[in-house]
Amino acid sequence: MTRPAFLHQVRETAEMVKISHTVFGLPFALGAAALAMRAEETLSWTQLFWIVFCCVMARTAAMAQNRWADARIDSANPRTTERALPAGRVSGGFVLGLVVVTSALFVLGAGMLNPLCLKLSPVVLVVVLGYPFAKRFTALCHVWLGVALGLAPVGAWVAVRGSFAGWPVPVLFGTAVMVWTAGFDCIYACQDADHDRRQGLFSIPARFGVPFALRMARVLHVLSIGLLAAAGFLSPDLGWLYFAAVAFAAVLLAYENSLVKPGDLSRVNLAFFTLNGVVSLVVGGAIVLSAAVPSG
Repeated sequence: MTRPAFLHQVRETAEMVKISHTVFGLPFALGAAALAMRAEETLSWTQLFWIVFCCVMARTAAMAQNRWADARIDSANPRTTERALPAGRVSGGFVLGLVVVTSALFVLGAGMLNPLCLKLSPVVLVVVLGYPFAKRFTALCHVWLGVALGLAPVGAWVAVRGSFAGWPVPVLFGTAVMVWTAGFDCIYACQDADHDRRQGLFSIPARFGVPFALRMARVLHVLSIGLLAAAGFLSPDLGWLYFAAVAFAAVLLAYENSLVKPGDLSRVNLAFFTLNGVVSLVVGGAIVLSAAVPSG
């Protein structure tokens, strides 16, 4: 491959994997890391670097795997035929190579954190790389995606503490991220309900209809707010700022769910990326700031 062709594939792949979507899980990972560092009474920029590194590598590997595994499906879907892989702007081999490289780098980063992270890294890879195949056999594929993102705060906690000590708070964060993600993925999947049904794929909109999927998204988002509130009550380091952020997130999620109707999916992208990105930044940022404020 010539150098210009290689650089072209790199640019197309960078657009394809959408690094910007790391915003969904990374703020929660940093928030959990900040709370763990407060518990350990330490601050390590090296740990923070490797936590961010691992989040980006895992997210890139997962997205590249998703695009590679779904290339045939995307080529048959009018909404996704212009994506880089089905349109032929990047090769399947190049994308699969990216999966391998970023997965290896994720394991390297986990090893740089601590031995427990290294031992758990294959489990994380099984979850994040397995997501694209979930839609082939279960309508719970949205929950699978949620688990993949929900591992971020739990992993960051273990990265700092080297154990699961104090696990209830990061697990509540992880579970909140899981159900929140499953909710907005239900909304996003409504766009492809008819296509997925024709392809024999499993998703809540395809199997149970768009109206049911939108109702389920609302239930999951209410549950996510409840879990975030529970984490706040359980952690002595999370005070009024955190609860204000959770309340603001509740308003944003209510607005998000009001944007999408069974007969009008035109504002799905606003509901999916913009609002959920703000939710993550606001809540994750409040956790970091709360952890940074001296106690007492």
